[in-house]
Amino acid sequence: MDKSKRPFLKSKRSFRRRLPPIQSGDRINYRNMSLISRFISEQGKILSRRVNRLTLKQQRLITISIKQPRILSLLPFLNNEKQFERIESTSRTTGIRTRNK
Repeated sequence: MDKSKRPFLKSKRSFRRRLPPIQSGDRINYRNMSLISRFISEQGKILSRRVNRLTLKQQRLITISIKQPRILSLLPFLNNEKQFERIESTSRTTGIRTRNK
């Protein structure tokens, strides 16, 4: 078969295999906050399985272990910084209002 008539074949590239985010020694538990915090976004949302590179079983266990401390008030439901900022209220009037008779 001529080279020009051959179907296109992808060249085999070497790729670096990514390490799994959860090692075999890690325990998925609601008290293991260092492990849980890796799977929560800046806003406090649970990251998807595709982003975390977890198996289905691991993602279910992570989800449960994130929801438990939320219910026990160990972890906030939302990590909203604006909620805790104090906004100074400005009143419309600057002085004491007196009534004219």
